[in-house]
Amino acid sequence: MKYDAVLVLDFGGQYCHLIGRRIRENGVYSEIVPHDVSLKTIRLLGEKSNIKGIIFSGGPASVFDADAPKPDKGVFDLGLPILGLCYGHQLIARIFGGEVKPAKRREYGSAYVTIDKPVGVLKGLDRKEKVWMSHSDTVFSVPFEFEVLAHTQNCPVAAFRHKEKPIYGLQWHPEVVHTVHGMQMIRNFIFEVCKCFANWKMENVVERMVNEVKNEVGAGKAIIALSGGIDSSVATAIAAKALGDRLTAVFVDHGFMREKEPEFVRDTFERLGINLVTVNAQDRFFEKLKGITEPERKRKVIGEEFIRVFEEVAEKTGAEYLIQGTIYPDRIESGFRRFSDKIKTHHNVAGLPTKIKFKKIVEPLRDLYKDEIRKVAKMLGLPKEIVFRQPFPGPGLAVRVIGEVTREKIDIVRRADRIVREEIEKGGLKDRLWQYFAVLTDTKATGVKGDARAYGYVVAIRMVESREAMTASFAKIPFKVLEKISTRITNEIPQVVRVVYDVTHKPPATIEWE
Repeated sequence: MKYDAVLVLDFGGQYCHLIGRRIRENGVYSEIVPHDVSLKTIRLLGEKSNIKGIIFSGGPASVFDADAPKPDKGVFDLGLPILGLCYGHQLIARIFGGEVKPAKRREYGSAYVTIDKPVGVLKGLDRKEKVWMSHSDTVFSVPFEFEVLAHTQNCPVAAFRHKEKPIYGLQWHPEVVHTVHGMQMIRNFIFEVCKCFANWKMENVVERMVNEVKNEVGAGKAIIALSGGIDSSVATAIAAKALGDRLTAVFVDHGFMREKEPEFVRDTFERLGINLVTVNAQDRFFEKLKGITEPERKRKVIGEEFIRVFEEVAEKTGAEYLIQGTIYPDRIESGFRRFSDKIKTHHNVAGLPTKIKFKKIVEPLRDLYKDEIRKVAKMLGLPKEIVFRQPFPGPGLAVRVIGEVTREKIDIVRRADRIVREEIEKGGLKDRLWQYFAVLTDTKATGVKGDARAYGYVVAIRMVESREAMTASFAKIPFKVLEKISTRITNEIPQVVRVVYDVTHKPPATIEWE
């Protein structure tokens, strides 16, 4: 049975993935495609699913830019409902002849919008709604065949619709949690306007991923990069279903793992019957990182060295394919799309070297979000220690040491990380947190230990709450817990004299410091 779907045309906005995720949360499949996707591609996608609507995402460009991204004009002739958000809203207005101009006053953050006509996408909303704005251009008037549905003090056309066709525009972002009734707006579009049925389930995803690995690898052999995190663990379970004994899982001990993690990974996957190869590569990774302080350079060096280790194992096993647990937020932050900004390189995306010896890199999880990965992990019967394991970067503690990576610094941050985890788990707080960890900064400060002057490192503690890792809020941890963490770190780690707490949301920060 084909399931109903909504296409999201990607104009480079950092929230683009959230649109797709919100649609999926309602049991409707979403596919994110390039903004200039061809009509032929749309028709091909329509052979796999019932495409019921299209959403234009936001983006960093201005509609006045010479190279402003635009869709294929034929998209408007498909007869499908269309919803433009932020940049997409302005683009639709401009394409149809509306008046779009740079705003005298930019709106960024929470705003209150007045709903003039609660119809279509805005059905059932209150007269005043709290929404999330982020724009510098503004629609000032709509073409004669459109009507205004909402406005703000600074934005005379905050929402509109075509009088005859199911075409809508919203200046705000309904996909972010800061828009109070944003999910209702999305539901209105997919169910009221597009007439979708909620017939998409995660079971469909597992079957599709297994078949994809089978098709990509064919009769060949593959190795998979296994870190023990939930992403690589799920990818390993999927690949094992597809390939059986033609799969070799490779765990690279680069020396940057948390305390006792190498032993945990080996024991867990040997019990699961996975063909596992462990490579102790600590010396070569530390040697490669000597003198390197710039974060992006670190990630690229680590990414390249990972590949070289995998190539060596592949040569011994006869594997021609590399499978990785890359997920959608990794690809977003690595700037894989034409009009998106690169936030940081992920070693398994843009951190890879340009020349590799594998026929192909296969990434079955590339379109899934972290919460979806957890659902798949449960369905596959993975141990709860993996299902609920907090995210951990591929380069490990190397990107939690600011500046040059040395064995001493890794030891310090590893011990600090253990203390943070122990105290959070003792306090019963781990289930409400997305991540909680320590960062060794490259700052030193003066302190007092044993009535004597001490000069040592500053450790930063980072704890966040999130749903999908693309946005996050710093956690309001009880002061008693923070005090216990700080006291233990400064008492148990002689090189540390000061502990600070990171109170920055994402955005503007990322969750990791590097």
